[in-house]
Amino acid sequence: MRLALKWTLIATLVGVGGGAASAVFLHALHWATDYREDNNWIILFLPLAGLLIGWGYYKYGKRVVRGNNQIIEEYQNPQTVIPFRMAPMVLLGTVITHLFGGSAGREGTAIQMGAAVADRFTKWMKLTNIDRRLLLMMGTSAGFASVFGTPWAASIFAFEVLRIDSFRWKRLIPIIVSAFVGHYVCLALQVHHTEYAVNVAPLLTPKTIGWAVVAGVVFGFGAFTFSQSNHLFGSLFGRYIRHSPLRPLIGGTVLTIVVFAMGTTKYIGLGVPIIEAAFDAPLPAYDFLIKTLFTAFTLGAGFKGGEVTPLFFVGATLGNALAYVVPLPLALLAGMGFVAVFSGATNTPLACTVMGLELFGVTGGAYFFIACTVAYVFSGPKGIYISQPRQYLKIPYDAVIKTIYSREANQ
Repeated sequence: MRLALKWTLIATLVGVGGGAASAVFLHALHWATDYREDNNWIILFLPLAGLLIGWGYYKYGKRVVRGNNQIIEEYQNPQTVIPFRMAPMVLLGTVITHLFGGSAGREGTAIQMGAAVADRFTKWMKLTNIDRRLLLMMGTSAGFASVFGTPWAASIFAFEVLRIDSFRWKRLIPIIVSAFVGHYVCLALQVHHTEYAVNVAPLLTPKTIGWAVVAGVVFGFGAFTFSQSNHLFGSLFGRYIRHSPLRPLIGGTVLTIVVFAMGTTKYIGLGVPIIEAAFDAPLPAYDFLIKTLFTAFTLGAGFKGGEVTPLFFVGATLGNALAYVVPLPLALLAGMGFVAVFSGATNTPLACTVMGLELFGVTGGAYFFIACTVAYVFSGPKGIYISQPRQYLKIPYDAVIKTIYSREANQ
């Protein structure tokens, strides 16, 4: 009983800290987005904003620059407590990125803030490495739940994204507590989450199941493209621009030119209005691809933010595009893509299925499960988090490509 009370108290404190941090972040992000959309001239200063972010991390953030991958690595092989500076630096960096016109998300920021807050208890209470792992999971779930308003999905996400080999039920309770506390603290601080609706789903038949599988395969390729684009641009910037503060300066310059040349801001920031529109009416079929390139280039250049909301954009617009050829309701396809591309890119099919239920209701639950599972299988061996351990039941695209090339070489 004493142990249960101890971890319930810690989970509550982690949830309060993570939820409060997310609320401050989301309010700041809302202000930054509104100001940018009302004053598009500010995008001209994106290169200078990038230089500021790059210099800040170069000078003060070398120990926290790996973000979510650092949290995964610390879970797998605990070494040192995550510096608390991770929280304010990623919050400020993400808000600056959005204010001046970068294309990024918000989940990475919330998770990093939640983990940084949670890891304080390691020193204060002199916890073991096993207990520290639980703390990191609690911080992850609190951050995820508070930023998206999906506490059940957040609890499962904390397990799936870290690839727990031995599931222990006693770990689940404090993780759920931290997720729900973080969620309700965020709501109490006047944060309003975007509401979506998927009200129509056809009965499951062999035909509709077949089309759902086809859509899942396409969503898997969408997730694969997003992940590989992220890694590609990050690798290119690291290879050709050695001095890290210059990467977002140069990347910001390119993004500024492209945004003004295109004459639209729909592909920068979070892109929530386009995500909402994807559930209601047909959109240009290329929206998902342009958002993929914008986000991969922004994050690869060294700007800060998450990948999940852009993944929602990519998935919802890709589902919207599939409505031209797949005979399923447009809103259902948008919802399937919303969670399935996220599933493939983060290797979390169960959490994403539950997220679909929390966000869209149970009407399309079976379709969300099919899309998330198939997308996971077809999304390639590595997702957006390169520090995740080896994944199973995945199509090994790298091995297939090597086999094709070797056969051509032999011929």
